[in-house]
Amino acid sequence: MAIPYYHVDSFTGELFAGNPAGVCIVPEFPPDSVMQKIAAENRHSETSFVVARPDGGFDLRWFTPVVEEELCGHATLAAAFVLSLRNHPDWPVRFHTMSGPLTVHRSAERFEMDFPARPPVPCDPPAGLLPALHLDNVPVLRSSRDFLVAVQSQGIVQNLRPDIDALSKVPMGVGGVIVTAQGAPPVDYVCRFFAPSIGIPEDPATGSIHCTLAPYWAERLGKHSFEARQLSPRGACMGSAVASDRVRISGEARLYLSGTIQL
Repeated sequence: MAIPYYHVDSFTGELFAGNPAGVCIVPEFPPDSVMQKIAAENRHSETSFVVARPDGGFDLRWFTPVVEEELCGHATLAAAFVLSLRNHPDWPVRFHTMSGPLTVHRSAERFEMDFPARPPVPCDPPAGLLPALHLDNVPVLRSSRDFLVAVQSQGIVQNLRPDIDALSKVPMGVGGVIVTAQGAPPVDYVCRFFAPSIGIPEDPATGSIHCTLAPYWAERLGKHSFEARQLSPRGACMGSAVASDRVRISGEARLYLSGTIQL
Protein backbone atom coordinates (compact mmCIF):
# COMPACT_ATOMS: atom_id res chain seq x y z
CA MET A 1 0.00 0.00 0.00
CA ALA A 2 1.40 3.39 -1.04
CA ILE A 3 0.29 6.39 1.08
CA PRO A 4 0.85 9.96 -0.18
CA TYR A 5 2.69 11.71 2.63
CA TYR A 6 3.43 15.39 3.35
CA HIS A 7 5.64 17.05 5.97
CA VAL A 8 4.22 20.50 6.74
CA ASP A 9 5.41 23.28 9.06
CA SER A 10 2.27 24.81 10.61
CA PHE A 11 1.65 28.25 12.15
CA THR A 12 4.55 29.82 10.29
CA GLY A 13 5.20 31.69 7.07
CA GLU A 14 8.68 30.21 6.71
CA LEU A 15 10.32 26.81 6.83
CA PHE A 16 12.03 25.46 9.95
CA ALA A 17 9.64 27.29 12.28
CA GLY A 18 6.19 26.53 13.64
CA ASN A 19 5.26 22.90 14.26
CA PRO A 20 6.05 20.03 11.89
CA ALA A 21 3.10 17.74 11.18
CA GLY A 22 2.75 14.67 9.03
CA VAL A 23 -0.27 14.38 6.72
CA CYS A 24 -1.28 11.03 5.20
CA ILE A 25 -3.95 10.95 2.48
CA VAL A 26 -5.60 7.52 2.59
CA PRO A 27 -8.67 5.98 0.87
CA GLU A 28 -9.72 4.53 4.24
CA PHE A 29 -8.17 4.49 7.68
CA PRO A 30 -5.54 1.78 8.15
CA PRO A 31 -5.75 -0.27 11.35
CA ASP A 32 -5.20 1.87 14.44
CA SER A 33 -2.00 -0.01 15.23
CA VAL A 34 -0.58 0.89 11.80
CA MET A 35 -1.47 4.57 12.14
CA GLN A 36 0.15 4.63 15.57
CA LYS A 37 3.32 3.05 14.17
CA ILE A 38 3.44 5.57 11.32
CA ALA A 39 3.11 8.42 13.84
CA ALA A 40 5.88 6.92 15.98
CA GLU A 41 8.10 6.51 12.92
CA ASN A 42 7.49 10.11 11.84
CA ARG A 43 8.43 11.43 15.32
CA HIS A 44 6.33 14.56 14.81
CA SER A 45 4.15 15.68 17.70
CA GLU A 46 1.19 14.85 15.45
CA THR A 47 0.48 12.93 12.26
CA SER A 48 -2.94 13.35 10.66
CA PHE A 49 -4.80 10.84 8.49
CA VAL A 50 -7.32 12.20 5.98
CA VAL A 51 -10.08 10.22 4.24
CA ALA A 52 -12.40 11.78 1.63
CA ARG A 53 -16.15 11.34 2.24
CA PRO A 54 -18.86 10.99 -0.46
CA ASP A 55 -20.49 14.22 0.79
CA GLY A 56 -17.40 16.29 -0.10
CA GLY A 57 -16.08 16.49 3.47
CA PHE A 58 -13.26 14.54 5.06
CA ASP A 59 -12.76 12.26 8.04
CA LEU A 60 -9.73 13.31 10.06
CA ARG A 61 -7.78 11.58 12.85
CA TRP A 62 -4.60 12.62 14.68
CA PHE A 63 -1.88 10.54 16.36
CA THR A 64 1.04 11.57 18.54
CA PRO A 65 3.98 9.14 18.69
CA VAL A 66 2.25 7.58 21.72
CA VAL A 67 -1.56 8.02 21.57
CA GLU A 68 -4.46 9.06 19.37
CA GLU A 69 -5.54 12.67 20.05
CA GLU A 70 -9.15 13.88 20.18
CA LEU A 71 -8.31 17.43 18.99
CA CYS A 72 -5.27 18.93 17.27
CA GLY A 73 -4.92 22.34 15.69
CA HIS A 74 -1.60 22.39 13.88
CA ALA A 75 -2.19 19.01 12.19
CA THR A 76 -5.67 20.19 11.12
CA LEU A 77 -4.08 23.29 9.61
CA ALA A 78 -1.51 21.05 7.90
CA ALA A 79 -4.26 18.80 6.51
CA ALA A 80 -6.18 21.77 5.09
CA PHE A 81 -2.96 23.16 3.62
CA VAL A 82 -2.25 19.83 1.90
CA LEU A 83 -5.77 19.79 0.42
CA SER A 84 -5.03 23.24 -1.03
CA LEU A 85 -1.83 21.87 -2.59
CA ARG A 86 -3.89 19.04 -4.10
CA ASN A 87 -6.22 21.67 -5.62
CA HIS A 88 -9.28 20.83 -3.54
CA PRO A 89 -11.97 23.00 -5.18
CA ASP A 90 -14.51 23.57 -2.41
CA TRP A 91 -13.87 25.84 0.57
CA PRO A 92 -14.47 25.93 3.45
CA VAL A 93 -13.35 22.35 4.12
CA ARG A 94 -15.38 20.35 6.63
CA PHE A 95 -13.53 17.75 8.71
CA HIS A 96 -15.37 15.13 10.75
CA THR A 97 -13.42 14.29 13.91
CA MET A 98 -13.61 12.89 17.43
CA SER A 99 -14.34 16.48 18.55
CA GLY A 100 -17.19 16.95 16.10
CA PRO A 101 -17.25 18.85 12.79
CA LEU A 102 -14.36 21.28 12.26
CA THR A 103 -14.53 23.82 9.44
CA VAL A 104 -11.48 25.44 7.84
CA HIS A 105 -11.75 28.57 5.70
CA ARG A 106 -9.03 29.68 3.30
CA SER A 107 -8.01 33.23 2.40
CA ALA A 108 -4.96 33.30 0.11
CA GLU A 109 -2.18 31.69 2.21
CA ARG A 110 -4.00 31.94 5.54
CA PHE A 111 -6.28 29.28 6.98
CA GLU A 112 -8.87 29.82 9.72
CA MET A 113 -10.13 26.87 11.78
CA ASP A 114 -13.42 26.82 13.70
CA PHE A 115 -12.91 24.88 16.95
CA PRO A 116 -14.97 24.36 20.13
CA ALA A 117 -14.20 26.74 23.02
CA ARG A 118 -12.81 25.15 26.18
CA PRO A 119 -12.82 27.92 28.79
CA PRO A 120 -10.75 27.23 31.90
CA VAL A 121 -11.87 27.45 35.52
CA PRO A 122 -9.69 27.92 38.64
CA CYS A 123 -8.50 24.69 40.25
CA ASP A 124 -6.06 23.31 42.77
CA PRO A 125 -2.94 22.19 40.89
CA PRO A 126 -2.04 18.51 41.08
CA ALA A 127 0.89 17.67 43.29
CA GLY A 128 4.18 18.28 41.55
CA LEU A 129 2.87 20.51 38.74
CA LEU A 130 4.25 23.87 39.86
CA PRO A 131 7.51 22.45 41.25
CA ALA A 132 8.14 20.74 37.88
CA LEU A 133 7.69 24.14 36.20
CA HIS A 134 9.91 25.83 38.82
CA LEU A 135 7.01 28.15 39.64
CA ASP A 136 5.26 29.06 42.88
CA ASN A 137 2.19 31.07 43.94
CA VAL A 138 0.74 31.52 40.45
CA PRO A 139 -2.88 30.97 39.32
CA VAL A 140 -3.70 27.53 37.94
CA LEU A 141 -6.85 26.81 35.93
CA ARG A 142 -8.20 23.72 34.20
CA SER A 143 -10.06 23.25 30.93
CA SER A 144 -11.71 20.01 29.89
CA ARG A 145 -8.28 18.79 28.74
CA ASP A 146 -5.37 20.99 29.84
CA PHE A 147 -4.05 22.87 32.83
CA LEU A 148 -3.39 26.58 32.33
CA VAL A 149 -0.77 28.42 34.40
CA ALA A 150 -0.82 32.23 34.21
CA VAL A 151 2.44 34.02 34.99
CA GLN A 152 3.29 37.69 35.34
CA SER A 153 5.42 38.40 32.30
CA GLN A 154 6.41 37.34 28.82
CA GLY A 155 9.97 36.92 30.07
CA ILE A 156 8.91 34.21 32.52
CA VAL A 157 7.26 32.27 29.70
CA GLN A 158 10.27 32.76 27.42
CA ASN A 159 12.83 31.66 30.01
CA LEU A 160 10.89 28.77 31.55
CA ARG A 161 12.98 25.60 31.85
CA PRO A 162 10.68 22.91 33.25
CA ASP A 163 11.81 19.57 34.58
CA ILE A 164 10.28 17.45 31.82
CA ASP A 165 10.92 14.15 33.61
CA ALA A 166 9.13 15.41 36.73
CA LEU A 167 6.35 16.91 34.62
CA SER A 168 5.78 13.57 32.88
CA LYS A 169 4.90 12.05 36.27
CA VAL A 170 2.20 14.64 37.09
CA PRO A 171 -1.30 13.16 36.53
CA MET A 172 -2.75 15.23 33.68
CA GLY A 173 -4.94 12.73 31.83
CA VAL A 174 -4.76 13.10 28.06
CA GLY A 175 -3.69 16.75 28.12
CA GLY A 176 -0.78 18.91 29.15
CA VAL A 177 0.03 22.25 30.72
CA ILE A 178 -0.19 25.66 29.06
CA VAL A 179 1.93 28.50 30.45
CA THR A 180 0.81 31.98 29.38
CA ALA A 181 1.33 35.69 29.99
CA GLN A 182 0.24 38.96 28.41
CA GLY A 183 2.38 39.88 25.41
CA ALA A 184 4.04 43.08 24.28
CA PRO A 185 2.04 44.99 21.60
CA PRO A 186 1.09 44.10 18.94
CA VAL A 187 1.03 40.63 20.51
CA ASP A 188 -1.86 40.13 22.95
CA TYR A 189 -0.63 36.99 24.70
CA VAL A 190 2.22 34.50 24.59
CA CYS A 191 2.29 30.84 25.54
CA ARG A 192 4.16 27.55 25.67
CA PHE A 193 2.76 24.02 25.93
CA PHE A 194 4.19 20.90 27.56
CA ALA A 195 2.60 17.44 27.34
CA PRO A 196 5.28 14.80 28.08
CA SER A 197 2.75 12.24 29.30
CA ILE A 198 1.44 11.87 25.72
CA GLY A 199 4.84 11.92 24.06
CA ILE A 200 5.24 15.69 23.54
CA PRO A 201 7.88 17.19 25.88
CA GLU A 202 7.30 20.66 24.41
CA ASP A 203 5.05 21.33 21.45
CA PRO A 204 6.52 23.92 19.06
CA ALA A 205 3.10 25.30 18.01
CA THR A 206 -0.30 24.19 19.29
CA GLY A 207 -3.62 25.24 17.80
CA SER A 208 -5.97 23.47 20.20
CA ILE A 209 -4.70 25.29 23.32
CA HIS A 210 -6.22 28.50 21.97
CA CYS A 211 -9.63 26.93 22.60
CA THR A 212 -8.68 27.63 26.23
CA LEU A 213 -6.39 30.64 25.88
CA ALA A 214 -8.74 32.79 23.81
CA PRO A 215 -11.67 32.58 26.32
CA TYR A 216 -9.22 33.17 29.20
CA TRP A 217 -7.71 36.30 27.65
CA ALA A 218 -11.10 37.53 26.44
CA GLU A 219 -12.16 37.75 30.07
CA ARG A 220 -8.86 39.26 31.18
CA LEU A 221 -8.44 41.82 28.41
CA GLY A 222 -12.06 42.61 27.56
CA LYS A 223 -11.64 41.89 23.84
CA HIS A 224 -12.39 38.94 21.57
CA SER A 225 -9.75 38.92 18.83
CA PHE A 226 -6.05 38.29 19.47
CA GLU A 227 -2.58 37.99 18.02
CA ALA A 228 -0.62 35.27 19.81
CA ARG A 229 2.92 33.92 19.83
CA GLN A 230 4.09 30.52 21.01
CA LEU A 231 7.56 31.03 22.45
CA SER A 232 8.96 27.57 21.79
CA PRO A 233 12.49 27.36 20.38
CA ARG A 234 11.05 27.13 16.84
CA GLY A 235 8.53 29.91 17.45
CA ALA A 236 5.03 30.25 16.02
CA CYS A 237 2.46 32.90 15.13
CA MET A 238 -1.30 32.51 15.20
CA GLY A 239 -4.50 34.50 15.49
CA SER A 240 -7.47 33.61 17.66
CA ALA A 241 -10.97 34.99 18.14
CA VAL A 242 -13.83 34.05 20.45
CA ALA A 243 -17.22 33.62 18.80
CA SER A 244 -19.82 32.43 21.33
CA ASP A 245 -18.93 28.83 22.20
CA ARG A 246 -16.42 28.53 19.36
CA VAL A 247 -12.87 29.79 18.79
CA ARG A 248 -11.46 30.73 15.39
CA ILE A 249 -7.75 29.91 15.12
CA SER A 250 -5.78 31.11 12.11
CA GLY A 251 -2.31 30.77 10.67
CA GLU A 252 -0.14 29.90 7.68
CA ALA A 253 1.79 26.77 6.72
CA ARG A 254 4.68 25.72 4.50
CA LEU A 255 5.50 22.43 2.74
CA TYR A 256 8.87 20.92 3.67
CA LEU A 257 8.64 17.67 1.71
CA SER A 258 6.25 15.26 0.05
CA GLY A 259 6.64 11.61 -0.83
CA THR A 260 5.16 8.15 -0.41
CA ILE A 261 4.99 5.83 2.60
CA GLN A 262 5.40 2.24 1.44
CA LEU A 263 3.51 -0.30 3.56
